[in-house]
Amino acid sequence: MSETTWGSIAEVAVVMGVSTDTVRRRITDGSIRAVKFGPRLIRIDMTSLEKSVRPLAGYAA
Repeated sequence: MSETTWGSIAEVAVVMGVSTDTVRRRITDGSIRAVKFGPRLIRIDMTSLEKSVRPLAGYAA
């Protein structure tokens, strides 16, 4: 079983190169897995980021 790595909304925004608002929208639409650890503490499963990113059509990696 693999260990889950958790990141904050700000950390995920930096990794993805987007704003924190975009990260919050992705959490709301379910494309990024997040867990509330308290009334204000939200952490994101960093391994779910790989699954949420999809390549653009016509672009080779």
